[in-house]
Amino acid sequence: MADIFIGTLGGTIAMTRAAGEGGVTPKLTAADLLAAVPGLDPALSVQSESVLQVASASISLRDMGRVLDWANRAASQGARAVILTQGTDSMEETAWFLDLFWAHDCPLIVTGAMRAADGAGPDGPANLAAALRVAQAESARGRGVMVVMNEVIHSAKRLRKTDSLSTDTFSSGTTGPLGRVIEGAPVWFRPAAPSDPLPAPQSFDHDVAILSFGIGQSAALLRHALSAPEFSAVVLAGFGSGHLPADLMAHIDTSTRPVIYCSRCSDGPATRATYGYPGSEVDLQARGVWPGDWLGPLKARILIWAIEAAGLADPRAAFEARAGV
Repeated sequence: MADIFIGTLGGTIAMTRAAGEGGVTPKLTAADLLAAVPGLDPALSVQSESVLQVASASISLRDMGRVLDWANRAASQGARAVILTQGTDSMEETAWFLDLFWAHDCPLIVTGAMRAADGAGPDGPANLAAALRVAQAESARGRGVMVVMNEVIHSAKRLRKTDSLSTDTFSSGTTGPLGRVIEGAPVWFRPAAPSDPLPAPQSFDHDVAILSFGIGQSAALLRHALSAPEFSAVVLAGFGSGHLPADLMAHIDTSTRPVIYCSRCSDGPATRATYGYPGSEVDLQARGVWPGDWLGPLKARILIWAIEAAGLADPRAAFEARAGV
């Protein structure tokens, strides 16, 4: 039985440019990626499989259900660790999705690359090598889903992509990363935290809308999101710590589905009790809108979608239990 299972999903780490193509596209298999890893221990037992082969912006939630099933099977077969490689564009969402449902003691590590495999100085092999180092460490057990990029270890919950091109794109914000890979081994900055995984998703047919607000924006999109049957919930990316224009509040009152307010900023929480004017957090909560707390809008969307997919009886309690630090 293999010690480590590696599943590849495509993304920049697997991309090259063929003659006549306008840009790079995903082509490399799991075996190709492993062959490029520097200093791979020949005694390490690794089983690899190409699970998907897409750009990460095209990964669907139904795809993520397939990926979760694959990772669960690997864990049930006795894997010491599971590694997934994918594109970085949606990594902060996919890693959080997996973390919400991951019920195993063995770690699930996500990694990728910012530079294509045939470019100058590709970072994919080094990132996969670092992920393998973390995967082999006994101290990684019980830490859920982590992202290893640039030899930094991030929690799936806190991870955000902050730059469209830089290899140092990922940040864990105010709370900081879980650790770093130093001299070939993980160094942890905090102990493992207890987890409370959701039941496996039962449905993939619902959708959650995200609306980001700018000054002078009309209510048209908000009205649609609050009434359209395809949306089971709505996430609002508001100004500052989650504020909305006062003239939109009457539309909020019409909602019969969960509505969540978050900050559109790259870091910091949605506040609960600082501002009291129309459209503020105090006003929103009085109208039944849920605070996203420390989750940004992308993470809040995945969380409420996952809770609804799991069919929990008290969605708000489940959301609040997972939205904090």
